[in-house]
Amino acid sequence: MGHRVSLPTHPKRVVGSYLEDYLVALGIKPVVQWSVKNGSGTQEYLKKDLKNVPLIDYTLPYEAVTKAKPDLILMGTNSAVENGKYAQYKKIAPTYVVKNGENVSWRVQFLDVAKAVNKSDKAKSVLKKYDKKVKKTRVNLKQKASGKSAAVLWVTNNSAFIVSDKSASGALLYGDLKLKEPALVKEVSKKATADWSSVSLEKLAKLDADYIFLVNSDKDASLFKNSLWKNIPAVKNGNLFQYGDDSSWQYKGPIAYGQMIDQVQSDILK
Repeated sequence: MGHRVSLPTHPKRVVGSYLEDYLVALGIKPVVQWSVKNGSGTQEYLKKDLKNVPLIDYTLPYEAVTKAKPDLILMGTNSAVENGKYAQYKKIAPTYVVKNGENVSWRVQFLDVAKAVNKSDKAKSVLKKYDKKVKKTRVNLKQKASGKSAAVLWVTNNSAFIVSDKSASGALLYGDLKLKEPALVKEVSKKATADWSSVSLEKLAKLDADYIFLVNSDKDASLFKNSLWKNIPAVKNGNLFQYGDDSSWQYKGPIAYGQMIDQVQSDILK
């Protein structure tokens, strides 16, 4: 962002909205946690780790940030500090915008967060452990699910979305675990402008995935009763694995990905 910032050597009160996965993995409990819709939406998969941590709206109102009395503010996107916002936040505490953007992987972002909180050695240890887990899982999948493909869907408000191959759970399945990428995921990913892209039921009917991981935010959606849905091969063959909003499937980071790996193993390798 073109600013120079002096960071505390050992920050004690960190605000890092939507960076909580990284902070918790580094052994840091932030002073507030990300939320949306007046607190009705939080990162539920981190619930145990963030127990008793007060909520803060994702827009990070200055008053709420001030009230948290941070000694370090970490921002996950450039847009969060644009239009004069940076000057406001830096009056509250040293403010650092971590590496972000379309071409910045979660690993790079994680290491940058770690550098900002003086925990680089811990981050390397976390990644080493994570990579070991990935390697072991990849071997297991190769033995029992060689050549099999998978897709991640999210259904909310009776609409279906498919994850991009380079984002969130897509990056995990196709990048780390080397599961085969279905043609539809490739097609959607080429035009994707966000982690999740809307996809019609007619297109979903052609989804050639052996396995589908579904984040189901609308259990009563009428599309589940449609014959096009019921005849999707993975659905018909009983290879549809459902998770709720409290799961880690919509997030990224060593904790989220670690949980997803455990779930992929329990679903596919059962």
